Amino acid sequence: MARKPGRAAWAATMVAGVLALAACGGGGPTDVPTRTVPATVEADKGAPPSPAAPTAWPLTGVPSDDVATRPALAVKIENLPQARPQAGLDAADIVWEEVVEGGITRFVAVYHSKTPETVGPIRSVRPMDPAIVAPMHGILAYTGAQKPFIEAVGAAGIQSIIMDKGDDGFYKQKGKRAPHNVFGRTSDFWAQADDDRTSPPPAQFAYASSEGQGTATTAGAPVALLDVRLSASSRAQWSWGADEGAFLRSEGTKPAVSPDGDRLSAANVVVLSVEMTNTKFKDPAGAFVPETQMVGTGEGVVASAGKQVAVTWSKDGVEAPLVLTGPDGGRVLLEQGATWIELVPRGSGSYTVS
Repeated sequence: MARKPGRAAWAATMVAGVLALAACGGGGPTDVPTRTVPATVEADKGAPPSPAAPTAWPLTGVPSDDVATRPALAVKIENLPQARPQAGLDAADIVWEEVVEGGITRFVAVYHSKTPETVGPIRSVRPMDPAIVAPMHGILAYTGAQKPFIEAVGAAGIQSIIMDKGDDGFYKQKGKRAPHNVFGRTSDFWAQADDDRTSPPPAQFAYASSEGQGTATTAGAPVALLDVRLSASSRAQWSWGADEGAFLRSEGTKPAVSPDGDRLSAANVVVLSVEMTNTKFKDPAGAFVPETQMVGTGEGVVASAGKQVAVTWSKDGVEAPLVLTGPDGGRVLLEQGATWIELVPRGSGSYTVS
């Protein structure tokens, strides 16, 4: 079966095409402090009860009775061949793949349940990133951007951590050429969270309460391969690995791996047909910078547990979460675990399911 892919205005339209021209551009787990969220407060203090602590990691749906109160941490990560294998992609709860100038892609990798020591290579922010990150009310770490665009990130309720401003946590890795040598320490990024970011992020998707109860799993058709052509020069393939119980990623036809050689995988792959337009801004090489229109609606597909189902996506505003509905109009349930989202431009991109 083949499908051809298909913002309201940015917050106060100030983003209307502002571009980040600054282009700058593994490890194991590290301890990041957690805090216990009280279920109630003492009645004699006259305060209302505090919200109950989450019973599952909000960005994966995986059950837990010890969800850390740190915020979501999003990091812009490069995807040129010189950047691979990237550090930390295998530990992300959610990864968004977006087309940027020249048809190349970059990732917005979001961390909460896992705490990789290092992530990278880290690069600059792009026009669609606020609408991706804003619903999580967390942190976005990147190398730089023009001042108006940085202000727009803040206007969307996101805390920026920026290398070009001298923020902590960034370092240049020896043996790698610039601009593919900027990496970051997640513990340093989380340590800079401001007073507005002391809670876990809200859930971004609906998850099945038990294994095997996701919408695609229970109502979908078998799928062996998702072939996603994001541009003439960027292609991702997701093959179902029955032994691994996950979809396995390839860059083109080459297996995508972590620095340790582990295959990159996902419990859920969400492919969305999105509108993409060029801004009036150019990168240092003279290429126009595109902007994915994240606010709106469109078609797509969700793949979980070796099955796939057609979906409709909608997003009502920059700070609103993405909503996925199935053929019956009901909310789509994802399987518990990591989710990768492919933003496929209508017209210039396509995807097939087989």
